[in-house]
Order: sequence, then C-alpha cells, then structure tokens
Amino acid sequence: MTEQLPSVVIVGRPNVGKSTIFNRLTGTRRSIVTNEPGITRDRIYGTANWQGRSFEVVDTGGIVPDDKAAIPREILRQAQVAIQGASQLLLVVDARAGLTPLDSELANLLRRTGKPLLILANKIDTQMQESLTAPFYELSNNVLPVSAEHGYGFDELLDTLTSSGGLQVEPVPGSGGLHASPEAFSARVEPAPGSGRLRASPEAFSANVEPVSSSGGQLEDAPAPQEEPSAADGLINVAIIGRPNVGKSTMLNRLAGAERSIVSDIPGTTRDAVDTIVKHGDRTYRFVDTAGIRRKGKTKLVAEKLSVVMARRHLEQADVALLIVDASTGVTAGDANIAGYAEQSGRSVIIVMNKWDLALEAAAEKAERELEHANSRIGHVAVPRFRRTPGGARSHKTKHTSAARKKAVTGKVNPAQLLMDYEKLVRTRFKFLDYAPIVFVSALTGERSEKLFDLIDRVADARRRRISTGELNRWLSQVDLERGTSPAARKVKIYYVTQAATSPPTFIIFTNQSKRLHFSYERFLENQLRKSFDFIGAPLRFLQRMKEKRERGHDRSPSHSRGKPNRGVDTR
Repeated sequence: MTEQLPSVVIVGRPNVGKSTIFNRLTGTRRSIVTNEPGITRDRIYGTANWQGRSFEVVDTGGIVPDDKAAIPREILRQAQVAIQGASQLLLVVDARAGLTPLDSELANLLRRTGKPLLILANKIDTQMQESLTAPFYELSNNVLPVSAEHGYGFDELLDTLTSSGGLQVEPVPGSGGLHASPEAFSARVEPAPGSGRLRASPEAFSANVEPVSSSGGQLEDAPAPQEEPSAADGLINVAIIGRPNVGKSTMLNRLAGAERSIVSDIPGTTRDAVDTIVKHGDRTYRFVDTAGIRRKGKTKLVAEKLSVVMARRHLEQADVALLIVDASTGVTAGDANIAGYAEQSGRSVIIVMNKWDLALEAAAEKAERELEHANSRIGHVAVPRFRRTPGGARSHKTKHTSAARKKAVTGKVNPAQLLMDYEKLVRTRFKFLDYAPIVFVSALTGERSEKLFDLIDRVADARRRRISTGELNRWLSQVDLERGTSPAARKVKIYYVTQAATSPPTFIIFTNQSKRLHFSYERFLENQLRKSFDFIGAPLRFLQRMKEKRERGHDRSPSHSRGKPNRGVDTR
C-alpha cells in the first residue's frame, strides 16, 4: 500500500520564481524557467526529501485574479484544485520588487482557506539583503528570505516544513480518491462591479471537491498525494505526443477522469509536461501530457524551444507513446516527423486518430453537398454522343445524367466503411509504423476512448514479452530463410537466435556473414517473427554477431606446417 504524502503548494503572481523554487526543492528540472512571465500554466507535481521525510511539491501557474482572458482563468482554476488538497501553502513574492497590491490580494485570499501559510521572499541572495523582507510582514508573521537561484535560505525552509507537527496529511473522506466536481470549475471568478474585469471571490480557493469511489479509473489527484509507484510495481509510463492543438490535453483529462490539464483552442497552451497517476482496474499508469512538437524552424520563443526539448525527453522515458493525430485534418508531415522520433527512441506506439466525431461530420457534410448538387441537376436530358465503330457506322452512347448519379450518392455516410478507408490512408502515411495499432476516438465526447486502456495493456505486455531461446530456435527452423532477399554475395545462414533484452524486444542473431545483414533481410526476419509472436506496437531490434574475417595464414603457427621447416625462422 502506498504511503500518503503531505502536499506543499507553491502559489504567487507571475514571474516571481515559483518554478525555480519547485526545481530547487525537488532537485529536478521539471518546470521550465525563463524570464518570460506566464510560462507555467498547469499543475506540476514532484517529490522532495529532507532528513528522511518526504512530501509532495506542487508548482502552479502565476495567478492574476483580475485577468479575464481564457488561459489566466484556467490557471486560477488549476491552482484552486491544488490549494484545496494542500497541507502547506507557500506564497512566493519578489523581495526586490517590493510589496505589490496583487501580493496583498493573494495573501488575503489564501488566509481565508484556513491552510497554513508561509511567505517566501525570493531573490534575497545574501544576509545583507534580508532587510528587503520587512514590508512583507504586513501579510504574515511567517516570512522567510530565500534565493531560489543560489539556494540561500533553503535549509531553514526545509527544516520549517519538516519540523514536528509542520506537515500533516490532509484527511480525505471516503476512499481517498478525489476529483474536482463540476462546481469546482464553474464560475468562481466574478466580474468586478463597474470595471468589466474579473476578480476572484473568497470562495475561489474553496471550491467543492467530492470524494469518488476507487472504481471506474478515477484519478488519485492532489488532495490525496501518495508515493509514486515504480516500474517494478507494474507501472506503465505513457507519453501523449503530437502536434500542437490536436487534443493531447483533452485526451489526458479524458483518461484521468478529471480536469488535470488546461484545454484551449490556442495552439501551444501546454508548456510543461503534465504527469498524472491513474489507476484503472488492476493496472497503474502514469500519463504524461507533453507540449506540442513543431519543427525547429517554427519555434522562436525560448519557452517553446524548451518545451519541445522536454517533450522529447519525456518521450524517451516512456514505455508507450500515444501519437495523437487530428483525424479531421488528416496525417501531416509534422505527424510523420513525430512518429519518427517515437520509432527512433524505441518506444511502443499507438496511433490515436482523435476528433473522429469531427471527421464523421465533415464526411456527412460532403455527402450532403454532393447530394444537393445531384438534386439540382435532376431533369437534365440525356445528350446522345456519337462515336465511330470499326466498320465506319455511327453509334451513340447515352451520357450519365444527374438522376443516374443520384443513385450512387445517398447523402449518408457509412462509419464502418469510412473507418476502413481512413485506416488504409493512415497506414500509407505511416509505413514505418506498420506494427502500431490504430484507434479512432473522440477525446471530447469520450467515444471509443475506453478501448485505449485495454490496448495500452496489450502493447505494454508485448513490449515486456520474453521468448525463450529454445522456442526462438524452433521458430527459426521453420522459417524459410531463402525467401529473404539480401544483396550479400554469400548465402545467409543463421545458426542461433536468442533474446537479449526487453523494452524494446532485442534479439541477437549469429550468422555466417562478415558484414551486417541488409535492412531488407532484417525486415523479413521481423515480419516472420511478428507472425509467430504477439509484439503488437513494439519495435523490434536485432543485434548481429558476425563471422570474423581471418587473413590466410595469419593464425598459422610453425607447429601447423605439416613437418616442413618454416623458412622465415632460423632453425639452427
């Protein structure tokens, strides 16, 4: 049973150093840090350890209660969910900038939640600068000077957090699994009278959070932080990758069963990688929502470049990659490039054609337009067209009228047939991922999304499958190796096959060749192997033990000269 951890939530206005403090406490570089404000948007989770005690650290986006734009409002809602399950609140302020009205407003709102509050006066590099913290004692008596960049004051901060009676685990009613209710994400941001702007009400940080049963694959979210399971416990790491604005964050929310990631129509909304632990049935998954990957030439902002680097790094740490493709627009060159990244990294791949509901609507609209076009031409008289026969006589052929074409156009779309035709097109664009399964879903409506869990289980099991050496060599004896095409001068003979590793499955083959087998021959072996064993979604790797070249007479010793004296050696 996993141990429940207390949660420390970092909040504050934009660009005061929250992400740097998060990275310093967790000893990682999970959160992207730049001079540009508003980089962090979603909730970022990590674990800190100090003198034998562990606690969870949550990084939130910069809160601007008066901002009425879509993304700042979503940032406020994400912070609201994190604060609801917090054991300790850390309000980060910029000591060099001094006390601002926004700092005072946030402190008042946080005090009304009833949670323990500690003010972190950041950007205090030396003891001589601690006088800059004086104005912040208006907010609380608990003020600590720290420097996130240089680590000044963090020993005292960690001692304060882990002191006896400091951090307490928040009691969770029911099963311990919590998810935010619809009211938690409803209109908790009210318009300020007379200004037309928005302000956060005191209840903005105390939205309803309802306990749910552990069944049904609900998310173990911030109110019930626990120690993360490891791969030894059967944890499956799943990276959600794809181009910007294809529905990755919506897919994460659908799989997690909660509003875990901010969803917006604006491309590039997700910056940091957002990970979530989800329990579904007897399996545990860690889903990682990555930033949209674009070509290097189109990434101009530093934060966007860093987010792409972080996305590829999390892809390399995953077991299974969900490649999200917008089915309403089809497979693009960018999708193919991202699929190439996944294949090169050795990840198992599932191609998820998202927005299938929009693709069906587009196909239905096209069929209706064709039907209207056919109806508009009904009544046209067939025009005889004459052609010459071989004998010289003229014969006529009746032209197809719009009435005849109407019989072929019904204005209705067969979803099953459309899915089959679409899958053929996808296979054509992803020829190098012919082993990857394809699933058509709608993350927004949830249509067919429940099939993803079973498919992820199957792909993860195939990735970790190990075939015994005896079974492999029995399979090898049944394979017609002469069918494999190879430009090698010598006939290919394979003496022995064994599996060296899993994740991905790696095989060692012993051959009579002095050079590496041609890639076409390796593809032949891979296809034959997949026919006999279930390696769905998993890339296969081959390592070849080649026959060493020996120079003629190089290893021959004088004792092997058949009794004749060696002329190169003085025998006297």
